[in-house]
Amino acid sequence: ENPNKPELVLKPSSPLVSLEYNPKDSHVLVGGCYNGQMAYWDTRKGGLPVEVSTVEVSHRDPVYGAIWLQSKTGTECFSASTDGQVLWWDIRKLSEPTEMLVLDITRQGLLENALGAVALEFEPTMPTKFMVGTEQGIVIACNRKAKTPQEKITGTYSGHHGPVYALARNPFYTKIFLTVGDWTARIWSEENKESSIMSTKYHLSYLTDGCWSTVRPAVFFTTRSDGTLDVWDFLFKQKDPSLSLKICDEPLSSLRLQDNGCVVGCGSKLGTVTLLEISSGLCTLQRNEKTLATAV
Repeated sequence: ENPNKPELVLKPSSPLVSLEYNPKDSHVLVGGCYNGQMAYWDTRKGGLPVEVSTVEVSHRDPVYGAIWLQSKTGTECFSASTDGQVLWWDIRKLSEPTEMLVLDITRQGLLENALGAVALEFEPTMPTKFMVGTEQGIVIACNRKAKTPQEKITGTYSGHHGPVYALARNPFYTKIFLTVGDWTARIWSEENKESSIMSTKYHLSYLTDGCWSTVRPAVFFTTRSDGTLDVWDFLFKQKDPSLSLKICDEPLSSLRLQDNGCVVGCGSKLGTVTLLEISSGLCTLQRNEKTLATAV
């Protein structure tokens, strides 16, 4: 309603690199900081954090992923960092994590072998499973409830030449997921670890983020470091985007889709947020689309 003035400014002790609203309580947010700490805010209590995790037990690197879990209390979350750890937290007691996992794909649990996490994915309908995108271009599939630390890492997906900046399951087919890294976006099937099942062309500029449409199973969005937003519809064409929009001259760094699938927000490296309304064709479910997408 007022794009020129924020309603509230959150003031972290160290710059935020991830921030998520609590799905059960929209006044509460959890944030991961650049210095590895976790913080949480209650907007009813102003802009300063209610509590911050103690430095000794926090991550040693920026917390690039922080996600709320589906819990009875609504106070549990987990985080991932380039320090190679995934930590679980209860915001009622941030003095120490409740659980931890080292992202060592040799399954020895050694922090020096661990891959650094830059993207984290969690689908609430699969409460024990989650995925991590790493700096090394590998996606790690994990199962929190496995009996031994070795079994917690269930598999890996390799295909990117650089960090995996975005990782998202398709809301209609949870076995299908999207990754964005280097110059491509790739679509994977959970069952096929050998390679991705679809890939965009190699762009001239880096891709920085990506997400699925919430209303159309075949549509996804990507942002690029040349300031362009691409909208893809793989039923229409697979090698080129259906729509490319030059948003700004500086790199776009992030994007988020509104739940109704018709408004997208893009953030740029200089801190500008651009809101765009998507044309109805790209945010209206087409006849037979689910059947066609499944066939593809």
